[in-house]
Amino acid sequence: MDGEHGTFEHGADFGIFGRGPLVEDAFRAAAQAVFALTTDLAAVGPREKIAFEFDENDLELALVRWLNLLLSHAADRGLALGRFALERDGDHWKGAAWGEPWHDGLERGTGVKGATLTMLSVKQEGSAWEARCVVDV
Repeated sequence: MDGEHGTFEHGADFGIFGRGPLVEDAFRAAAQAVFALTTDLAAVGPREKIAFEFDENDLELALVRWLNLLLSHAADRGLALGRFALERDGDHWKGAAWGEPWHDGLERGTGVKGATLTMLSVKQEGSAWEARCVVDV
């Protein structure tokens, strides 16, 4: 996967960002930033897959929707997620993620409740895209 991810402090919450050559890469990297708060991504095995689709024409709202769908599916199934895929065809998005059920071998980090509209930004800077927002922890 091409991209980088990270976090920044924002009061009692965390800001996350993802960067990549395509907007989809930036969104995948943003998902990595979110789930890296919860556990060590390298320790998560790709044992179970979740997949979903959604429609959104606003890139900023698409980022929040993507992240919140990942968080809700992971919570519903009790999964730690570590790998992400996202495709876009116009306003239609197809997302997938792989992970495994939480177990004693996975160290739990910070619990993330959801992505917010705070500091929400999706923009192209030169040849790269950056996607960022604050997540509620």
